[in-house]
Amino acid sequence: MNNNEKQAMKVSVVSIVSNVFLTIIKFIAGFISHSGAMISDAIHSLSDVLSTFVVIIGVKLSNKKADKEHPYGHERLECVASIILAVMLALTGIGIGANGIGNIIKGKYIILVSGTLALVIAAISIIAKEAMYWYTRNAAKKINSGALLADAWHHRSDALSSVGSFIGILGAKLGFPVLDSLASIIICLFIVKVAYDIFKDAVDKMVDKSCDEDTIKKIEDIIYENKEVVKIDDLKTRQFGNRYYIDVEISVDKNMSVLNAHDVAQNVHDDIENRLPSTKHCMIHVNPND
Repeated sequence: MNNNEKQAMKVSVVSIVSNVFLTIIKFIAGFISHSGAMISDAIHSLSDVLSTFVVIIGVKLSNKKADKEHPYGHERLECVASIILAVMLALTGIGIGANGIGNIIKGKYIILVSGTLALVIAAISIIAKEAMYWYTRNAAKKINSGALLADAWHHRSDALSSVGSFIGILGAKLGFPVLDSLASIIICLFIVKVAYDIFKDAVDKMVDKSCDEDTIKKIEDIIYENKEVVKIDDLKTRQFGNRYYIDVEISVDKNMSVLNAHDVAQNVHDDIENRLPSTKHCMIHVNPND
C-alpha cells in the first residue's frame, strides 16, 4: 500500500466512524422530537457511509500495479468511482429538492413535539460535517484524488442537508414550517451543480483531456531551467486518472554530441518527474536546433 492509498484509507475510516455516530444520534433526536426532517437527515448521513465504501474500492483498484492486461495501470478506475459518487450526489440533491417541492404542494410540514434537541443535533451535524468536508478535501488535494474529493462534497451535502433541517425545525418552532421546504429546494440546486462538476472532471480524465494551463506552464518553466534547451518544439499532456502523461520535443545545439543531447533529455525528464509527483510517464524527444 503506497502513501497515497494509506492517506485515503485513513480519511475513509474517519469518515465512516463519524457518519455512523451522526446517523445514530440523528435517529435518536428525530424519534424523540418527532422530527421528520431530522430522521431524513439521519438517512442522508447513513448514505454517506455507502459513498465512502465506493471511495475505498475505487482507490484500492486504481492503485493496483500494472499487469499484462493493463500495462498502463489502473488509475482510471478512480474516475469510475468519482462518476458513481457524482451520480449518488446528484440523486441525493434531487431527492432533497423533490421532497421540498412535494411538501409545499401537499402543504405537509413539520409537526414537532419538542424541537430543542433536534435543533442542537442539527447544529452539531453542520459543524461536524463541514469539518469533515475540509479534512477530506485537503487530503484529496494532497494526493490528487478525484474520488476522495467527491466524498468531501458528500460531507458538505450532508452539512447542507442539516442546514435545511435546522431551518425547518427552527421555522416550525417559530410558526413558519415552509422554510424547511424552501431551504431544501435551494440546497438541491447547489448539490446538483457540484455533482455535475465532479462528473465532468472525472469524464475529462477518462478521455485524455490535457492538463490545466497552470500545470502546463509549470512544465515549461521546469524545461527552460535547463540552459542547454534552446526551445520547446512541442508539448503534449494528457490526464490518466489522477496522473499525467507528458510528451515533449526540445531543441538543443545541432553541434552537440549524441551523448550530451541524451544527458540533456535525461535531466529534463528527471526534473519533470521529480517536481511533478503526479507524472506517470514522461517522454523527451531531442531535435537539433536549426
